[in-house]
Amino acid sequence: MVNYGIDIWGKENFTVKDGLVCINEGSKPSLVEITQEIRNSGIRGPIILRFPHLIGKQIENLYSNFTRAIDENGYQGSFNAVFPLKVNQYPQAVNSIIKYGAAYNYGLEAGSKAELILAIAQTPLGSPITVNGFKDTEMTTLCFMAAQMGHNITVTLEGIGELESIIEVANNTNLKIPQIGIRIRLHSSGSGTWAKSGGMDAKFGLTATELIEAIHLLKKHRLIKNFSMIHFHIGSQMEEIAPLKKALREAGNIYAELKHMGADGLQAINIGGGLAVEYAQNKQQCLRNYSLEEFTNDVIYVLREIMNAKGVEHPNIFTESGRYIVASHAVLITPVLELFSQDYQEKSLHFSEENPPLIEELRELNTLLARKNCIEYMHDALDHLESLFTLFDLGYITLQDRSNAEILVHQIIKKSLRMMRGTPTLELTRLQDRLQERYLINSSIFQSMPDYWGLQQHFPVMPLNKLNEPAIRAASLWDITCDSDGEIQFDPEAPLYLHDVDLDEEEYFLAFFNIGAYQETLGMNHNLFTHPNECSIDLTEDGFKLRNIEESQNILEILDDIGYDKDQILIQLKNNLANSHFTTVEEKSDTLQKLELYLYQNGYLRTTK
Repeated sequence: MVNYGIDIWGKENFTVKDGLVCINEGSKPSLVEITQEIRNSGIRGPIILRFPHLIGKQIENLYSNFTRAIDENGYQGSFNAVFPLKVNQYPQAVNSIIKYGAAYNYGLEAGSKAELILAIAQTPLGSPITVNGFKDTEMTTLCFMAAQMGHNITVTLEGIGELESIIEVANNTNLKIPQIGIRIRLHSSGSGTWAKSGGMDAKFGLTATELIEAIHLLKKHRLIKNFSMIHFHIGSQMEEIAPLKKALREAGNIYAELKHMGADGLQAINIGGGLAVEYAQNKQQCLRNYSLEEFTNDVIYVLREIMNAKGVEHPNIFTESGRYIVASHAVLITPVLELFSQDYQEKSLHFSEENPPLIEELRELNTLLARKNCIEYMHDALDHLESLFTLFDLGYITLQDRSNAEILVHQIIKKSLRMMRGTPTLELTRLQDRLQERYLINSSIFQSMPDYWGLQQHFPVMPLNKLNEPAIRAASLWDITCDSDGEIQFDPEAPLYLHDVDLDEEEYFLAFFNIGAYQETLGMNHNLFTHPNECSIDLTEDGFKLRNIEESQNILEILDDIGYDKDQILIQLKNNLANSHFTTVEEKSDTLQKLELYLYQNGYLRTTK
């Protein structure tokens, strides 16, 4: 049985049973069963399946581990967390975060005006809101309004100019002043793709000199009592624990120094996000070198030791780990539309009454192939193929002869791979990797997995069924965009093998996991492919319920979104078609109906299956 590394990245959220990938909760339904029920409603194209309970599981894991570490280390501060909306702003995700986070006073983080409005509207009063990113006076004023409403909001300063805006709004209004945080620019940096978020060349944060100047300004304008938090961030997807411990020591000492400088209202350290998610499908590719338990133990222990040594009360701890919370809850399901290989099915063979001798020899090799002779026959077949290519170039055999030769040789290799799969040889492995199958998936990589295209971020992928059958085809995946970059190439270092399927006889679906963080918010409408269909699934002991099924935008809506008048386009197309020549009135009417039907369907490809 092939499990595609589900024990590495799945975290017991998914399991394989009877050759099917299943959600490991409640009645443990298979993803095939869920997908088919959604498709029975007429929806075609890619589908994002959302499992809200996995968001709840991650929130509970985060809080319970910090609570355990606090108790075990005698830590006096509290643990708090906010979800950064930039990671996933879609309603089905955010609503689940609010629902499952309510018991923990879990809040939201905003980095733009629109996100701030969303955070103010969605966050329950009392739960924390943090506001990061560059801000103008209007955005600062919105933070004052949120405080006036009763929100527990902290505005994080990214520069001295933002402090001046806070002073201006405080002097010109009678609105309640929010809590003030300061992002500090650490010397320490992170690791991995996003390491540049930390270090002295980072985009955000105040230097030591600017920090001292900010403290003087806060005291001068009697705002020092509102200064309650310092914030740092060393990168999303922190792969190693050592850089975090180094950053904690630096930030902890800065916190203690500020307390000694008279920042009496200072009570919290926000360690930002970066808690990593495992995307690897084999152990050799794993990058994260720590567990959640180790992460929480180190945060608590390091800060406790620094504060005890400096004689400072233990600060409350905030985190903004969004990837960890939502990555696992979303699964992209996409049908395979076509296979683009040279080894067509044997039904494509068409022989003449008299065939070239080498073709007849290949037919015999294919018929007599057995485990004991497959290596020898495979070598013979490859030699014959080279000879037949030469004969074709010289004009001695026909195109049909060449086609028959290619099909027969690939069939021989495929059968040999099956026969020897228990004892693979280096030669067979190389052949297996060389004879790649191209699987055309009904999806856009640019829309649904932009981090693969932009950062070569790997996402776990596996078929929904056939997991109790051998997967022998080295697979490259092509999306349906008109762009050669829309491809996930076969990687011998992290090989993906899929099944040899006849799509005329059966459907074949692939699932991409851990796509719930950033992919939706970063997705681009390349070729005007928009957000896929989506559905939330509630699981029970008896089965499952589909909730909030939302179909992808139809073609007219897509065009309307980018500024075209959809009504005018529809009128123009119908007029052009109505004024063209048709044999009968019925044919014209039928064609006009089909046009309108197509325009009101989503933009992904449709199959009749």
